[in-house]
Amino acid sequence: MNAIAGRIIAGALFLIAIPFIVWLTGWRWQPGQDVAGLKIFYWFTQTVTQPWGIVTHLLLCVWFLWCLRPTGRSAIVLVIILSVTVVSGQGIKSLIKQQVREPRPYVLWLEEKHAVPVDRFYAQTGPQRKALVKQQLREDKTVPGWLRKHWQFETGFAFPSGHTMFAACWALLGVGLLWPRRRLFTVGMLCLWAIVVMTSRLLLGMHWPVDLMTSVAISAGLAMIASGLFHKLNS
Repeated sequence: MNAIAGRIIAGALFLIAIPFIVWLTGWRWQPGQDVAGLKIFYWFTQTVTQPWGIVTHLLLCVWFLWCLRPTGRSAIVLVIILSVTVVSGQGIKSLIKQQVREPRPYVLWLEEKHAVPVDRFYAQTGPQRKALVKQQLREDKTVPGWLRKHWQFETGFAFPSGHTMFAACWALLGVGLLWPRRRLFTVGMLCLWAIVVMTSRLLLGMHWPVDLMTSVAISAGLAMIASGLFHKLNS
């Protein structure tokens, strides 16, 4: 168990490196960046955004089954552990969001540039927030249409990041479960994917660096429990 925890902690520190550096530099998101490059990050975000997140989850479950080759009951247990871990992360995220109620970066930008008070924004229902974002940005040329639609879809609170929780859970599950089987290429690709997803959340104006770091820390705890449980049941 100590070896599993050590690997997952090392993986989590690797994932946290970029948001930690961004936090240290004091970088703050602003719209009007390179649109073509930004859209690449948007597509990575979409691999986690519903409904595509469900497709990603199913594909990764199948890939983990192929890599680990469990048989019979062990295969069912693996899928349950993977699914419960990822879903638990999303549940924890939702509970924390409702308690902390931290505004997203783009919402603060709306307050600054479009005179939409943060309190007024979050006092409205989800559909009302969506309509408000659409109305305020109709004539704003600094924000591309696809990003406006993404903002309309994501009008909740920022802390912590659900997208990061999803991607980091899978990456750290890879570290915990696949690394011992020498599936190093898969682990590397999962970590790279998670890093790009996390970076996209910063560049799209959805999250602050601390949101990402906290999500990775929570994901590490969940991955340790899940990996330890699977190894124990199959030892």
